[in-house]
Amino acid sequence: MPFLNDLTMAYSVIDLRSDTVTQPTAPMLDAMRAAATGDDVYGEDPTVNQLEQLAMTLTGKAAAVYVSSGTQGNLLALMSHCERGDEYIAGQQAHTYKYEGGGGAVLGGIQPQPLPFNHRGELDLDEVVRTIKPDDFHFARTRLVCLENTQAGQVLAMDYLKEYSTLMQAVGLQRHLDGARLFNAAVKLGVEAMDICQYFDSVSICLSKGLGCPVGSLLVGDVALIQRARRLRKMLGGGMRQAGVIAASGIFALQHHVQRLQDDHARAAQLGRAIVDLQHIRLASPVQTNMVMLDPASVDIKTLSTYLETQGIRLSGPRLVTHLNITDTDIQQIIDALQRFDASMHKP
Repeated sequence: MPFLNDLTMAYSVIDLRSDTVTQPTAPMLDAMRAAATGDDVYGEDPTVNQLEQLAMTLTGKAAAVYVSSGTQGNLLALMSHCERGDEYIAGQQAHTYKYEGGGGAVLGGIQPQPLPFNHRGELDLDEVVRTIKPDDFHFARTRLVCLENTQAGQVLAMDYLKEYSTLMQAVGLQRHLDGARLFNAAVKLGVEAMDICQYFDSVSICLSKGLGCPVGSLLVGDVALIQRARRLRKMLGGGMRQAGVIAASGIFALQHHVQRLQDDHARAAQLGRAIVDLQHIRLASPVQTNMVMLDPASVDIKTLSTYLETQGIRLSGPRLVTHLNITDTDIQQIIDALQRFDASMHKP
């Protein structure tokens, strides 16, 4: 059957586009099939409730809400912290600003104020303070500053987070973390997730990236913020019914897939070391977690992607992302293909 052949081909490709492409493991699927369910809009799905409680325990926050996607989690955070006509500060390359359809502005009436990230994925805190609008009706009211961890694979240092948090509290601004890869950061730093989350009023956590779930994210914060987010979730069409079927994957991932992120980091580091030895392909930044970022100035990314596609390797832009479904054998195949491509560039 053509459909089955297409599936076989899809699984044979080494897909480095993102850690969103992971397939649920057999034990995860077993947990999903066995999940007890109820109506989550009524708060009666026991598996969703268990997942939210687990998220609260791991992050040290008082409340949590299960949502369909990281985009929805970030949007709910923006709309829960801010009113129409308010402003949030975020990075130029941040998902909350650039990659989520402008939802904060379109659906929340919230003005974004983007600032550049530095090479460590940080916002310059002095520039943040200079950007805060005066208390004057000519300006939007600055209410919120968003960080992202990890950012292009870079982990925010704990000292930086502490400085950011102290400063935001001093100037009276709320603090949100797009923690899509929060657990990658925690594993890299050798800390607990709650050690990072203590510096934020809200944190969004994606379960369908490195943790390997087929769908779902979480937003955590205090009780009042999550109550508001839950109401907004319904308004945005995000209220799900017997959602325990998918929430069970989140419980399984948080219990079994966090520490294994070290494997993804180690494989990305192996790729990074091999690329350092190449002549015509350079890294844009040191490899810290599961993202290998290439310097587009060193190689034509479109040409490289086209070549790797012929080798059964798929890219999206200048990054190679390791994840649950990338094996040691895959890493060697990728290295071999990169070395062949690099050697071909020597030819006159």
